[in-house]
Amino acid sequence: MTLSPARVPASGVRRLTTTLYGYAFLDDFVLLYPVYALLFADTGMSLWQISSLFALWSITSVVLEVPSGAWADAMSRRRLLWIGPLLTAAGFALWVVVPSYWAFAAGFVLWGAGGALGSGALEALVYDELDRLGAARRYARLMGRARAARLAGTVASLGLAGPVFAQGGYAAVGAASFLACVLTAVTATRFPEHRVRPDHTDHGWATTLRTGLAEVRRDRSVRGALLLIPAVAAVWGALDEYTPLLVRDIGVAEATVPYLIMLIWAGVTVGSFLTGPAERLGRAGLAALLAGAAIALAVGAAARSLAGIALVSLAFAGFQLAEVLADARLQHRIDESRRATLTSVASLGTELATVATFGVYALLGTDMAHSTVFAVLAIPYLVTALALARSRAATARP
Repeated sequence: MTLSPARVPASGVRRLTTTLYGYAFLDDFVLLYPVYALLFADTGMSLWQISSLFALWSITSVVLEVPSGAWADAMSRRRLLWIGPLLTAAGFALWVVVPSYWAFAAGFVLWGAGGALGSGALEALVYDELDRLGAARRYARLMGRARAARLAGTVASLGLAGPVFAQGGYAAVGAASFLACVLTAVTATRFPEHRVRPDHTDHGWATTLRTGLAEVRRDRSVRGALLLIPAVAAVWGALDEYTPLLVRDIGVAEATVPYLIMLIWAGVTVGSFLTGPAERLGRAGLAALLAGAAIALAVGAAARSLAGIALVSLAFAGFQLAEVLADARLQHRIDESRRATLTSVASLGTELATVATFGVYALLGTDMAHSTVFAVLAIPYLVTALALARSRAATARP
């Protein structure tokens, strides 16, 4: 039977989206998340050693972020998407089988490498497959839902970690996390990939990286879209780590803090689902969204009340929505052959800006309350919103 042209894209999009949502859910369905710090401490690691492990994890991601994007443009993106989770699975196995400082360090290097392989490759594969099917405009909506699937995976892992740990300890949660990574890799093999890869046999991925960075320098619209991603993603991504301290400072009981954190993340999930209707927002609309979220963050944090926490949740929803839209703006502007490279460059910018935000928070938090620091760190979003509004005005000017 011959399929009609109308049905072929529909079938292709359905396969892509089903695989994407399953991959996103499983990739964050890691039962070790809430207990791995406890594992390190119970193995006898000092606070300095634990901190050094987290630093090693971040350094691995930063070092491999851009090269991995270039690899994804020079070879099969699908291959990188299934290799990455297997590296992470090997790291988790080391943690549980031979728990020691060097095993934990090796595990974090493997986890960081696995995450770097998928960063850039996933966005590039999804966009190019949608473009092949004539559905590139669905990208923001699909990636927003994929982020919601990731959040669902995280919440599910948090909910199951307690009972599984109670039954089998670290070995049980480690085995469950290992299995989730293997299932993530198996799911990744189901991604369609029809891209004809360019011939980089002479210079390999280094050529891809150089040409990608040259495009950033040459094309102002690409440069602006790339810089917008860390401008939107970094600050609220860093603030997320401090939300428990903000919540506790409003005077609620310790046992109530997790429920209010879930309220904040419920807002983030809503923001992920709103990407479809928000795709029509231009620069002015995106500027308004960022300004509104910044005001909600500042007012909500300063209120130091339950209503204020609801406003923080609303602000995070706006930032999540803006982050997905910023990613879509970049994907629409870059060439297929350098898509993963430039997406990884944007991710690297986000990583570095996030680390800088941690430093600023520590500096400000020495003399200020958490609510005040949150309010101050809303200012960069107002600056970004103003820059977007001014760039739109300059473009509209004859």
